[in-house]
Amino acid sequence: MLGRCSHEFSWPRRAANGHYYQVCLLCAAEYKYDWNTMKRIKRADGEPESAAEGQRGQIQKKPTWVPRARRLSLQAPLRYRPKGLGTWHEGTVENLSQSGVLLVGPQQLPVNTLVEMVFEMPEEISGQKNSTVLCQGRITRRRDDRNKELIGLAASILDYKFLRQN
Repeated sequence: MLGRCSHEFSWPRRAANGHYYQVCLLCAAEYKYDWNTMKRIKRADGEPESAAEGQRGQIQKKPTWVPRARRLSLQAPLRYRPKGLGTWHEGTVENLSQSGVLLVGPQQLPVNTLVEMVFEMPEEISGQKNSTVLCQGRITRRRDDRNKELIGLAASILDYKFLRQN
């Protein structure tokens, strides 16, 4: 069983051609889905099955939907700032995934701002306790919280390095 995925599937989605499919949330494999019997049929290969699905010589586009990365919810302190600027702002990590971090803090940053973040990486991800990490990221979206003093920021993680503990 080494190297095999245990498959956890998304809700069925409809492709541009009207057919249904499911995507594994773990490995991103696509499977054709029959909505009438509510069963997965077979693994999708991206090729049209007949001339009715696509005109001769024309390649069908694969669905552009990609499963969302799993998130680890946590409430961990974090410091963040626009890249290269001296003032650090205190905030909180709300959740963390392979692709990014959702943080809440007092400083509003525009979308596409390069940002530096320092926080303790959870043991579930790093495999070690007390592993502080410096992340380079880019703000991808903003969320205004009910509390007007705090701003929610989503940042994609571009690079990171573990900081040594003294």
